[in-house]
Amino acid sequence: MRIQKKTHPGHAAPNLSDYETERSSFSWDAAREELDGLPGGRGLNLAYEAIGRHVAAGHGAETALIWLGKKGERKEISYAELDSLTNRFANVLADLGVDKGDRVYSLAGRIPELYVCALGTLKHQAVFCPLFSAFGPEPILQRLNLGEAKVLFTTERLYQRRIAAIVDRVPTLEHVIIVADPKRPKRPEGTIDWAEVMEASSADYEIADTDPETPSLLHFTSGTTGTPKGAYHVHGAALVHYVTGKLALDMHPGDIYWCTADPGWVTGTSYGISAPLTNRVTMIVDEAEFDPKRWYQILEEEKVQVWYTAPTAIRMLMKAGPELPQSKDLSALRFMGSVGEPLNPQAVVWGYEVFGQPFHDNWWQTETGGIMIANYASMDVKPGSMGRPIPGVTAGILREGDDGRLHEVDDPKTDGELALRPDWPSMFRGYWNNKERYDACFRDGWYLSGDLARRDADGYYWFVGRADDVIKSAGHLIGPFEVESVIMKHPAVAEVGVIGKPDPVAGTIIKAFVSLQPGHEWSDELQKELLGFGRKNLGTAAPREIDYCESLPKTRSGKIMRRLLKARELGLPEGDTSTLEGGES
Repeated sequence: MRIQKKTHPGHAAPNLSDYETERSSFSWDAAREELDGLPGGRGLNLAYEAIGRHVAAGHGAETALIWLGKKGERKEISYAELDSLTNRFANVLADLGVDKGDRVYSLAGRIPELYVCALGTLKHQAVFCPLFSAFGPEPILQRLNLGEAKVLFTTERLYQRRIAAIVDRVPTLEHVIIVADPKRPKRPEGTIDWAEVMEASSADYEIADTDPETPSLLHFTSGTTGTPKGAYHVHGAALVHYVTGKLALDMHPGDIYWCTADPGWVTGTSYGISAPLTNRVTMIVDEAEFDPKRWYQILEEEKVQVWYTAPTAIRMLMKAGPELPQSKDLSALRFMGSVGEPLNPQAVVWGYEVFGQPFHDNWWQTETGGIMIANYASMDVKPGSMGRPIPGVTAGILREGDDGRLHEVDDPKTDGELALRPDWPSMFRGYWNNKERYDACFRDGWYLSGDLARRDADGYYWFVGRADDVIKSAGHLIGPFEVESVIMKHPAVAEVGVIGKPDPVAGTIIKAFVSLQPGHEWSDELQKELLGFGRKNLGTAAPREIDYCESLPKTRSGKIMRRLLKARELGLPEGDTSTLEGGES
């Protein structure tokens, strides 16, 4: 099935008009010419490309950020104001003795000060490391120590609830900067008041020479076992953020853009800060948590043109029904993107039916630093596919040959490991203090993603599953995503998680866990109906067991945690659950 590209009257033409032409002519060196670099040829600084160059070009009065508070507040910050504020924070860091390469952590909700902290840190060439504000004290402590934090930016409330009990256990931490709670005028002893130091610092700051290879961002990503991995990126990553914002998300200067991801995750920095600002758009920042009515109100009232969200949120909107969006004027909305985990075909089709356009899925990882494979505004969308590689990115499907080396697979029906040639500017440069783990990601001239996929005859890539999620049952390799997408077609099903369960005969059987749409109740009859539905549509790949789960375990960034479903089913250790949704808040 294809959803053909559609032209909407009054909407800007796509930046990428013809994929093959763009891909054949693209070079990263030529794309680099679209960025300014620091004045005088002094290198490339992410924060300068995001703010300073626009101010220097006369766009300082344009709105960089619209902040929507959870209590109804609304605040606009221009590029010139953001430049001044981030200069002040860079000076705060300098006055505190923070040096190039020192790690500055943030632990805060989506407040304007967080964005000032991030960009001011990058101006000063310290390394910005965001933490998700719902983490509990122990995951925070672990990450602060793994990255040897020197500065922590947080709020009064989060300090009292998360930091106060652990601050003495972080030997490298020298400064804690607090955004005060108006209800608690007395800040904690030993901390620094944000408002005071910002007021006292100068609004003038000259960014020092910045080699593009200077570390800029540190993001922690959890594994099934062991400690989190700290993937770090460099200032040169700004080039990929800019290019993919322009080509994959179709940002145009002056667009109203909304990325719903929290800056505690890599999407919330790469596409919630860097990509939109380097493309000179106005970005929406919503402090509140997910609420369908509020989201549609924001889309309508702020006249959002480009919207980047996650599959979990899309499925929750589907669950809320089509009446809300159909009652709104969403005519400004030109492009809808999705990231975080594969987007089920039903969600793509639902977008087309409800909004008149599909959600455009794309694929990337914390380690890639930016979008690597995407569905583009000018191309037909194949629901369920993650699209085609970004111009300048070489992807392949690999399998090990008889010679022990990895070779590309040309057969569109054959799965293999999705891999990339390591020559794109936003590729991570290491796992913090863990070179052995980093080196293991590369083999035979490829970066190995750990994801299994296939590439069809048209060059579209299709996700099969994580290598450690794929199920071998009765001699067949079965990707959980394909099974989940089929079971989701049943009208009673809202979400699905699939695992492999040991079986004495088949070796492994497929088991599915489902949550239900409103108006449906779990029963033996529904269970039998779903099992039959699976057999009819999947044959030998159908689940042999299906159980009800009121809410599937997900990470706070929205990915279904299949390994946790499996651990709970089999009574195994759950591993690192610090990113689990619904924990302490």
